[in-house]
Amino acid sequence: MESSPTRAVRGQGRSRDRRADPLTRIRAEFDGVHGVWRSAGGEVCVADPEAVRAVMGNRHGTVAETSDFYHNRHGVFGPRSAQIAIGRAARDLIRRHLNLQRAELPRLVAERLAPHSEWPDAGNLLVLSHLRDVLLHRDAPARLHTTVEAIVDRAVLAGARGRHSVPSRLLFRRSALRALREEVRARQDRPDGPAAPRDLMDVVVDGGGAAADPRDLVEVYLSFLFAAVGSVGFALGWSVHLMGTHPDRVSADPSWTVREALRLWPVAWLFARTPSRAQELGGTRVTPRDRLVVCSYLVHRHPGHWDRPDEFVPQRWATGVPDAAYLPFGHGPHTCAGATVTVRLLEDLVGLLSRDWRVSVTPHDGAGPQVGAALAPPRFTATLSRPDGCPGRR
Repeated sequence: MESSPTRAVRGQGRSRDRRADPLTRIRAEFDGVHGVWRSAGGEVCVADPEAVRAVMGNRHGTVAETSDFYHNRHGVFGPRSAQIAIGRAARDLIRRHLNLQRAELPRLVAERLAPHSEWPDAGNLLVLSHLRDVLLHRDAPARLHTTVEAIVDRAVLAGARGRHSVPSRLLFRRSALRALREEVRARQDRPDGPAAPRDLMDVVVDGGGAAADPRDLVEVYLSFLFAAVGSVGFALGWSVHLMGTHPDRVSADPSWTVREALRLWPVAWLFARTPSRAQELGGTRVTPRDRLVVCSYLVHRHPGHWDRPDEFVPQRWATGVPDAAYLPFGHGPHTCAGATVTVRLLEDLVGLLSRDWRVSVTPHDGAGPQVGAALAPPRFTATLSRPDGCPGRR
């Protein structure tokens, strides 16, 4: 909430090539049998569903308690009660917005995606447009809207950071954070807050309280921005990519396509945890000096839990799924609070595309998954045409 590597042949030994991207390396090390192992990079990788749930659920305090979403420069934003209040309020705000704006989706898709669109940026920008009023209410200062759009362009889109020099990124970061902190302080100082939050910044400020450090609240707000525009946009990109490259397998039920896309390519594909004490984990001895790397990508393709694990088979969802081997939004007390509204938006968009459009995909030469903190789709061009043969118009 960033050349397609070929899947390594299982049983050929564990890779020692640290030059490979982390996804390629961890795939090469996984033999399909051992669910917990010490990686060539030094960390302990966890891919066995049972071990993953033990670590992420943390019922027995076996790992140091943390939150992936609320993590900040001090550790974790808290208290936990504030995290829960912010998560609930954000979910309710987004749900209300989706209910009010659902009828606008066909127009938005036609304007932004037809007849041609460049991905994965197109998915991020479509989500930004659809959730614009949730991120910042319409009456927020124009300069703040400009700042948020610039953050998306310079830090959220896949590969964005590589398009700007280090000095340029540092200068922009400083000015953007200053603008967001000023707005947070202004909202904290309001004598009477709104009856209901107008946007996600209100949600964060109201949930954090007047005494919270504005710098911490800005980090939480940015987590929402990256999750909403980045993660949801990338998940949409994976769905469109699979629809366009496997037109014969696209299901009439959009939920199957969305779930299968999240299974094959979970945007949140890696979670880090620290053992709280020395212990055995899946036959591997770990201590608080170790770094545990929970890989949902491997869990979702574990050959012991999935039939044809590397194939796009949306119809598998017609008969349910092994819950233990599916965690696209994490697991345990820190599971993504917005999972339900995220899936709903994705299903609405995928359903609209599969019903009203014919989608074809042209991959860019040499394009593969863009591996970072988020697992972003490869670059590709999507072409949308009406089923009657009439091309869509912008």
